[in-house]
Amino acid sequence: MQANDQQQNQLNIELTEEMAEGTYSNLAIITHSNAEFVIDFINAMPGAPKARVKSRIVLTPMHTKRLLKALMDNVKKFEQVNGTIKDLEPVSIPMNFGGPTAQA
Repeated sequence: MQANDQQQNQLNIELTEEMAEGTYSNLAIITHSNAEFVIDFINAMPGAPKARVKSRIVLTPMHTKRLLKALMDNVKKFEQVNGTIKDLEPVSIPMNFGGPTAQA
């Protein structure tokens, strides 16, 4: 690939100030169909009876698998520098949004 081809294939990504602040999440609910994965990011406060979805991401199965690989690679790199991330016991939340559900 020539330098000109590489420049044409580059994607210029814009990050607004508002988006750069990020959104804190300590719970993710994952549902899927045969066409897409839906990840709801939630900030659940201890003792609170209610929690609100802060962000929803909808992905194709192919992009979900790419995200999984990227996350696994980044966790591996993080742990090489900072040590093993302690995995707490899974939290059991009795809710179902109408499809197969996983938690993270």
